[in-house]
Amino acid sequence: MASSSANLWVLLGLGIAGILIMTKKLKRTVKADLGAFIERLQLLPPPQPAPPKAPHPLTGLSFAVSDVFNIEGFVTGFGNPDWLRTHEAAPQTCPVVAALVDGGATCVGKTVVDDMALGVSGESKHYGSPTNPASPARVPGGASSGAAVAVAAKLVDFSLGIDTDGGVRVPAGYCGILGFRPSHGTVSLSGVIPVSGSLDAVGWFAKDPSVLRRVGHVLLQVPYAAQRNPRNIVIADDCFQLSKVPAEHITQMVVKSVEKLYGRQVLRRENLGDYINLNVPSLSAFNVKQLNGEGRSPIRLLANVMQILKRHEFKQNHDEWINSVKPSLDPVILAQIPEVSDLTDADVEKCNTIRSELRSAINALLKVAVPLGVYEKCPVSLSLLARHGGDRFLLDTLQTVYGSLQEQADTAGKPKSSSKAVTQETSAEMAKEKGNQAFKDKQWQRAIGFYTEAIKLNSSNATYYSNRAAAYLEMGSFIQAEADCTQAIDLDKKVLHFPPMKFEDYIDTFTQNVKAYLRGTAREMWDTIKKQWKAPDQLPCAVTFFNFSSNSTFYLADFRYALVLEPNNRRAAQSLDRLKKLFQ
Repeated sequence: MASSSANLWVLLGLGIAGILIMTKKLKRTVKADLGAFIERLQLLPPPQPAPPKAPHPLTGLSFAVSDVFNIEGFVTGFGNPDWLRTHEAAPQTCPVVAALVDGGATCVGKTVVDDMALGVSGESKHYGSPTNPASPARVPGGASSGAAVAVAAKLVDFSLGIDTDGGVRVPAGYCGILGFRPSHGTVSLSGVIPVSGSLDAVGWFAKDPSVLRRVGHVLLQVPYAAQRNPRNIVIADDCFQLSKVPAEHITQMVVKSVEKLYGRQVLRRENLGDYINLNVPSLSAFNVKQLNGEGRSPIRLLANVMQILKRHEFKQNHDEWINSVKPSLDPVILAQIPEVSDLTDADVEKCNTIRSELRSAINALLKVAVPLGVYEKCPVSLSLLARHGGDRFLLDTLQTVYGSLQEQADTAGKPKSSSKAVTQETSAEMAKEKGNQAFKDKQWQRAIGFYTEAIKLNSSNATYYSNRAAAYLEMGSFIQAEADCTQAIDLDKKVLHFPPMKFEDYIDTFTQNVKAYLRGTAREMWDTIKKQWKAPDQLPCAVTFFNFSSNSTFYLADFRYALVLEPNNRRAAQSLDRLKKLFQ
């Protein structure tokens, strides 16, 4: 990966130029599934490979897709009943959905999109507007509204949407979840109904950064490698000024998180508007009728350029069908189409030149929307931007910073003073309970943040370390998990001195007291035991010893838990049988 990937822009706002779209309040009847789904279906993954091959990377996860993705045997509706009526069922499933199913995930349905995926509010006059779980009185954002709501309501683990100029990032921000738009062209759009070919990108939603990252590794087909830290993190101050949320309320969360993780030296503050003016010279001379007399702010001008390109390409793609079928279209959508009728080829060329200059200047067309809690009962989100092609770097960075950002958001949301004094032990228990809830919700990084807070308040409680180890293991961070397991064992000596009991009871008691979950370690532990039998101090913490009545010291790997995770793991079963014979 090029060295320029280790640079990160932090923006507030959504879309290529930080488009700010204010939500409006709604009054509606709430449906059972919050109106997220148009159609329920089930695409099951293939059987798991036989051991010793690793299981599918998305095993156990469910997902939904916006109604722009082709699925064999189903008509893709494009958010419009007339489109549904005038088109045939898809002959095959689009590659992106097929890849996720082959990766072990189960597709459970199609979700609502704005009419012809052209809107940004998430409202649908044809199918009803999905209810925003984070703020039910407000719109969910679009175009991929149903997909965002399905994730926010925990109806699925992740979902797919189409992001043309914010179609994934806008609803992610409105619904308080994670939304990822990859670099344009990195994920196949085959079998996806186009809105604007030069802007469209397949994006995805999740509540947990580890799930977002796992999906990314499948869709982006990037190899696993050592994670890199960003060398520069640039805070775009003027973008934060566009929001009704006080700028310092957000920027301080970012600054504190970055300083904690990477140090103050990587931070830099920049005015994005000035940067664009300096590096996108064609923008200052840009003037077409579609600007409607709006201000000359570089960010707003860029937003207009993207809108013009989007509508122009949409009209090229679908004007013939619209003129022949005369479909019933949402008035808001219908009003956008005539706006590009008098656009000249020269105007289009100017827009494309501006886009090329912008890509060269920022070297990026990629964002992540990151939830940062609420402000005045509305979700607040942050956008992270990396260079074009830096998708994996951005996913890795997000996973690292997410827990710290959530910790700062939780701290900022607490009252400044309290009438009751709370002891450190009580505060630690409260943090642990928050961590347990986050773990239950499969928000591993956030759980780690809460458990870390509990440890800072009370570092002598073994449970906090063992709980954090469990969260680390869910993320595949085995080194950190080993360290926490060792600390938990050192603090909780009672697990090392059991009275005589059956072998199975030793395993159960050990699992309950230490919680040393050994998903990645148990498979190879038997060979490790044989090689290091005479050097117990060199064994990883995934193996601990028990003192029996005979005063003999043995080492035990928790193969039983490995079998709970992978019932067909033949090597773990054989190793467990060997240990049983040894104890007998």
